[in-house]
Amino acid sequence: TGQFNGTYHVLGGAISPIDGIGPEQLHIPELIERIKQDDAEEIIIATNASVEGESTALFLQRFIREAGLKLTISRLARGIPVGVDLEYADQISLTHALEGRREI
Repeated sequence: TGQFNGTYHVLGGAISPIDGIGPEQLHIPELIERIKQDDAEEIIIATNASVEGESTALFLQRFIREAGLKLTISRLARGIPVGVDLEYADQISLTHALEGRREI
């Protein structure tokens, strides 16, 4: 999109106990090391809009804070995709869209 001018870090999956994937299977230690080395000011967590993605994002946020790192932690906005009629939007997407609304 050309909207982001930073560094990407791929975790290699999402926390999913049902699938036997825990935090130890993801590239989280490497992420923490990059944050420290790059003296990052912000991390934007971009995970799938699923239970696993949400769980992974919350885990990362807590893990980063417990590591004592001082930086802004944000998430990508969620909501209604472009081109979708409101009548077909699900309750969760509408809720996220309302929570992420901004003044025009």
